[in-house]
Amino acid sequence: MGNSEHLLSKMNSQYQKFSKGQKKLAAYIQENYDKAAFLTAARLGETVGVSESTVVRFAIHLGYKGYPEFQKELEELVRTKLNSIQRMEVTYGKVPQSEILDTVLHSDIDKIKMTLEAVDHEAFDLAVETILNAKNIYIVGIRSCAPLASFLAFYLNLIFDNVRLLNTNSSSELFEQMIRIGEEDVMIGISFPRYSMRTLKALEFANNRNAKVITLTDSIHSPMNLYSSCNLIARSDMASIVDSLVAPLSVINALVVALCMRKQEDVVATLESLEKIWDEYQVYNNDEINLADHQEIQLTEPN
Repeated sequence: MGNSEHLLSKMNSQYQKFSKGQKKLAAYIQENYDKAAFLTAARLGETVGVSESTVVRFAIHLGYKGYPEFQKELEELVRTKLNSIQRMEVTYGKVPQSEILDTVLHSDIDKIKMTLEAVDHEAFDLAVETILNAKNIYIVGIRSCAPLASFLAFYLNLIFDNVRLLNTNSSSELFEQMIRIGEEDVMIGISFPRYSMRTLKALEFANNRNAKVITLTDSIHSPMNLYSSCNLIARSDMASIVDSLVAPLSVINALVVALCMRKQEDVVATLESLEKIWDEYQVYNNDEINLADHQEIQLTEPN
């Protein structure tokens, strides 16, 4: 059971012991935790009709050091439990239309800062070593995490020749692609709230086959970590319809750079070969494009 679920169960189990004011708080939070998570103690008390001190005592009564710790649990509940419509309503209630750009950019900056402050360097180093020593590297990310999985697979393919990005159209296809996974392989799973059940099943399957499992997720309490031996944590808790994935992408960037540094000679050789191929097949635009019949088109800046 996650901490956020534990919060609700604690309120339920202790309800009969609450004072009249605390019962009003518990009832309001049960019904409106999406709103309560963003209220100060004073504002929550005003909304419910109790004093600020009653709110603080309520948090302490539940076993928290104070209201900030209690509010953090409420935010966790919002992040993991709200559906898309509820998350959108929360965002619309918090952010004025004129401040959306600044608010989102500052929120993304905060996610990177929080990720940096809590980063586990030992877990990161273990992930690098595990990937380097793997016979095959499997990567899975579904729905909004699919671009992260594709990005990681694209760059790992420049470093290794044993990378497999799992096609995730259906659960059965996942298992078919993993049928030969074994103890010499590694599975990298990427998922953030609301967690993908297909990703969890893929990690469970890999774990049952004794493969190494690396997760990139948002919290040590994530269900992803049930099956992993190495957890990379990146904050992604914007309460809106759009998940903030800048911090996870930064962790992926760091992982790719670390692997490149360990495989420098191989990467350089691969890039040299690719540069020749890109030039020969005109993969990228140059100032001048040579056509197959040796005609030339000069690209000019538009007026």
